[in-house]
Amino acid sequence: MDLKLFYTGPMQVNTYLCVDESSKKGFIVDPGGASKPLENYIDSNEYNIEYIILTHGHGDHVCGVLHYKELYDAPIVGHKDDNFLFNDANENLSLQFVGKRIEFTPDIYVDEGDTLKVGNMELKIFHTPGHTPGGISILVDNILFSGDTLFADSIGRTDFKGGSFSVLKQAVHSKLFVLPDDTFVLPGHMGTTTIGHEKQYNPFL
Repeated sequence: MDLKLFYTGPMQVNTYLCVDESSKKGFIVDPGGASKPLENYIDSNEYNIEYIILTHGHGDHVCGVLHYKELYDAPIVGHKDDNFLFNDANENLSLQFVGKRIEFTPDIYVDEGDTLKVGNMELKIFHTPGHTPGGISILVDNILFSGDTLFADSIGRTDFKGGSFSVLKQAVHSKLFVLPDDTFVLPGHMGTTTIGHEKQYNPFL
């Protein structure tokens, strides 16, 4: 597996590229904007992008989605409960982030228990609402892309429209904290962590 982090957009979102090296097929998680280093890396390695996956619909995570859909002709993946964000620039705040309206409808909807195949990789989808109603986390082997649900020693804000602290806490405890302690967590902002560390030290959970 070739896994790389790129900072994208005005909020410097953690955008991830994950590729099965044997097939050169990969996916992008949360493109917050266009990134030449990301594009150059994909091109130089002749990688094929199979999916653009959105952990949720806030503008800082989606402002690059249409750029990469056009560039790689890859389907956009999201959860239907965040359609009010995907479909409406006033709700996702893309105009404030990048000065233009980013509005779209995902090509593929995923929900709890769904899986996607990318080369030899199996992507397991968890519906982890609370930061937004349609928040998802993605597990590949022992790596969890947690979006803005779970951070290192913190959690995503729950005071936005559709947010709920109690819902987020329940989602984390019932779906993420049951994963092995050595599961490596890649959040939407800031640094990495592990499930075991967050179970023991996260002051919000």
